[in-house]
Amino acid sequence: MDAALQQRIAEAGRRLAGQLGAFEVARIPGEVVVFKVEISGREELPIFITQADSQILCICYLWTERDVAPSRRTALLEAMLDLNIAIPLSSFGRIGDKYLIYGALACEAGADDLAQDLLALSDNAVDALEAMAEYLH
Repeated sequence: MDAALQQRIAEAGRRLAGQLGAFEVARIPGEVVVFKVEISGREELPIFITQADSQILCICYLWTERDVAPSRRTALLEAMLDLNIAIPLSSFGRIGDKYLIYGALACEAGADDLAQDLLALSDNAVDALEAMAEYLH
């Protein structure tokens, strides 16, 4: 499974090279197979990719709870809910104290589908940081 996924990620990177620039993929050590994708010029927003039984999950961490201005936290959460509909192929979420944006694909998704999701997720992460800057410190 991990070799096939890594191959699809690498192929997606080749297809995105003209749009996003250099694309580096590294496997993260651990029990769960996770790949870290870094895009040139967007290294601060790596995308983590893993595959479960029914989907491929792509996650980009945006900020932590301590980055949120306490007096603006409720407004941030409301803004995230409001923006969820307007963000194509991505959704906001949270794991522990880390806020993120993510996308999911079917396990059978090919390199073109993965490339489209990675492009959308990366662009949406940049847009989310800009849109939510007023709530962060």
